[in-house]
Order: sequence, then structure tokens, then C-alpha cells
Amino acid sequence: MSERKIAFSEGEFYHVYNRGNSKQVIFHTDEDHNRFIRLMYYANSNVAFKIEYLKRSDFSVDRGNELVAIGAYCLMPNHFHVLCTPLVEGGLSKFMQKLTTGYSMYFNNKYERTGTLFEGKFKARWVDSDQYMKYLYAYIHLNPVKLIDPTWKEEGIKDSKNAFDFALAYKYSSLKDYFEQVLPVRPAAEILNKPAFPNYFISSGYIERELFDWLDFDLPKQL
Repeated sequence: MSERKIAFSEGEFYHVYNRGNSKQVIFHTDEDHNRFIRLMYYANSNVAFKIEYLKRSDFSVDRGNELVAIGAYCLMPNHFHVLCTPLVEGGLSKFMQKLTTGYSMYFNNKYERTGTLFEGKFKARWVDSDQYMKYLYAYIHLNPVKLIDPTWKEEGIKDSKNAFDFALAYKYSSLKDYFEQVLPVRPAAEILNKPAFPNYFISSGYIERELFDWLDFDLPKQL
């Protein structure tokens, strides 16, 4: 696991994340979460998007070519995580600039505030091994467990099944989209570009076993 502060490279994978300035809440309502999720789709384009696209409930508008491929994401009350790989030179930085600027403008206008919403520039860690990539899929998708058991990473999980069920039911992550064999396909599944990532998870049952292994092992704290 290595932190990178240099130019991002095509063909490599990165965990990018940021949180609210002074750890303030950046997602208050369903509308806030859904705006950010739609922005992840429409901002991931080499062309400018029309603001009216964000009022749509689907993800069917042709947005041009993707800047990055997204493999996983999760929105928490005061921060977010995205696992991605740039598809074009400068694609990751451009995507993040469009995403965070677009959301900041929406948030400041809605809540009648001014100033910086996020805690500086986005953070990024380079995914330098298969082991770290598998860890990130678990870490990102199990982040919501903190909402029902804030100390599980330090003190251990109390109820693995309840924790897994909560993470799977959580609406603001991509975990559901890896269970398409057993769950209805969501429109937001279009955000993901799974073929751009290693095919570690051949079935929903395999993913479930992997996540239970991490829950029982006590996933290390990262953010």
C-alpha cells in the first residue's frame, strides 16, 4: 500500500477519497446522496454535461467517453470513497475536479453557505497489489457498518450477519451492484465499469464469503 503524490497513470488503480471540511457532514438527505451519485456518472465524461441531466432518475443519456473506470464507491455522512483507474491522461484529476466542484456548488446553494466544502484536495492511494485491491473492495463496501457499530474495527464485530445485511442494504454504495445475480439491477449500476478491474468475484456467493471473512477478521481502520 503506497500513497502517491505524483501524476496518475493510466492502467493503474487508485483509492480516492475526501471528507467534509473540519469533518462536517456533506450528505444530509437522500437528495444529497443521489445528486453526488448522479454526478459520479455525468461528471465522468470528456464533455460537459447539461444540468438538467441531474434531474433524471435514470442513467441513460449518452455522456461521451469516460475519464475513469469506477470499480467501487461508498458515500458516508462526512466523506466518500471511490476505487477507480484513469482511462485517459489526466482523467482522474479532471473527473474529481468536475465531481467535487459540481457537488460543492449544489451543496452551497441548497444550504445557503459559502466557502470550501471539502477538506482540501482529494486524497489518493495507489493500489500496488492484488491483496490491497481485494482489501479495498471489502473496506469500501463495509464502511457503512460504522453507522451501526462505530467501534467494530477496534473492538471486533458483535454480529457479522447483521453487519453484512446492513452493508448490503445500504443504498449509497456499489455493493448491491455486485449482487446482480440475486438482486434487481439498479440504474446506478451504470456508474461501474467492472471489465476494467480484475475479476476477483465470480459470484455473489464468493463476494459474501469474502466480506464475512473481513468482518470476522476485523478490517483495519483507514479513514
